[in-house]
This record gives sequence, C-alpha cells and structure tokens, in this order.
Amino acid sequence: MTSRLLQIAIRFFLTAMLSAGLLAAPSLHAAEVTIEQSQLEATDDGYRLASVFSFELKRVLEDALNRGVPLYFTTDVEITRPRWYWFDENAVRASHTIRLSYNVLTRQYYAAAAGSLRQTFASLEDALSLVRRPPRWQVADRDALKPGATYQVSLRMRLDVTQLPKPFQVNAMNDSDWRLSSDWRTFTYKAE
Repeated sequence: MTSRLLQIAIRFFLTAMLSAGLLAAPSLHAAEVTIEQSQLEATDDGYRLASVFSFELKRVLEDALNRGVPLYFTTDVEITRPRWYWFDENAVRASHTIRLSYNVLTRQYYAAAAGSLRQTFASLEDALSLVRRPPRWQVADRDALKPGATYQVSLRMRLDVTQLPKPFQVNAMNDSDWRLSSDWRTFTYKAE
C-alpha cells in the first residue's frame, strides 16, 4: 500500500515538473528556429534586446492558425554575471510574447506584442515578419546592470504551447509538429 502511494506521488511530481517546464526531456531533434542576430543595447530608460530569428511555420501550425487558433511566440532572456567565488548572479530574467492570430471573417492576420497595439496583415508571411524581427523591447531597467561589469546574455525563442487553448495543449505536448523552438544562444555583454 505504501509503495503504491509512493508511485502515485512520484508520478504526480514528475508530471507537475514536466508541465511547469522545470524538467525537460532531452531534445532529439535539431532546433527549428535559428537566432540570426542578437544584441543588447543600452538606452536612457534601460537595456533593450534587438534580435532576428529564422524559421518556417510547420503545416500543422499554419492549419491551426487558419482555423482560428492563436499562436504565441515567446522570447526568453536571462542575464547572469559570472562570479569565480560563488554561483553566477542572476541579474535579469525576462520574457516577451507575440500573439499571432487569424480572423476567418475578415481574412486578415493579426500580431500583437505584449503591451503594444495589434497590427493587421494581409498575408501570413507579412505577419510572421513581425515574429521573425520583433521590435526592440526592454529587458532590464537602467539600474539592473552594474556599469563596467561583464554579463552573459542567453536567449531563445519558442512556440509557447502553455498559452494555447486547453484541448490543444494536450495535443501539443505529445505531438512533435507542435514543437518550434531555438537552442539557447549566449553572448557576452559589458554593461555601459
């Protein structure tokens, strides 16, 4: 009886960790998204990320989009400061999501980044251009990084299946056609 309860508890724990993204299965395929360019820029109000991605939308994703299922593309950024005497300092963690949708009645595509206005596009390729070349977005305030310090900036872009409608989330977790992501790309940045 006790071992059965232990098995149930372990199964529940692993399922929770997988769904939270804390425990990831090793990737058996190459990344579908390529990070062509990534650059951190210092501005008066903070640090902004400029990036360019390259990818093709899989047919399954395109069909779902054309049937009214919105797709969410999320860029994750982590900025750490290496320390020789202790663990690396996690200075910044930020995410930016672009929602891509299609209206069947108007036959138009819509793309909206978090906190910005929704833009209308006549074709899917035009809408994807906003996802592939997102506008520069602020990842950190001006005082988040110490001037003169060297940081490691890591970023990735992925299709965020956790924001899909619930019936699609179950399918997306088990279907490799719904996986679209880049590998983490890391570069060094000296804060200004």
